[in-house]
Amino acid sequence: MNKPYSFSNEQMNGIVEKTYSNIIKECENLKKITNCPNEQVVALLSVIASSFTPLNIKKEK
Repeated sequence: MNKPYSFSNEQMNGIVEKTYSNIIKECENLKKITNCPNEQVVALLSVIASSFTPLNIKKEK
C-alpha cells in the first residue's frame, strides 16, 4: 500500500503553485487557439491524469 504524501508548505508555495499556474495558462491558451469548449479541456486533462494512475487501479476498470 502506498504511504500518504503531502507537499510541504515550501513546495505548495513554489513548484506546486507554479505548476498549477502553468497548467491553467496552457489550458486557456489551448482554448484560445482552438476555440474548444471547456469540456474538451476537461477530457484532455482526464487523459493526462489517467497516465499517472497506478497500474493496479487501471486494471480494475
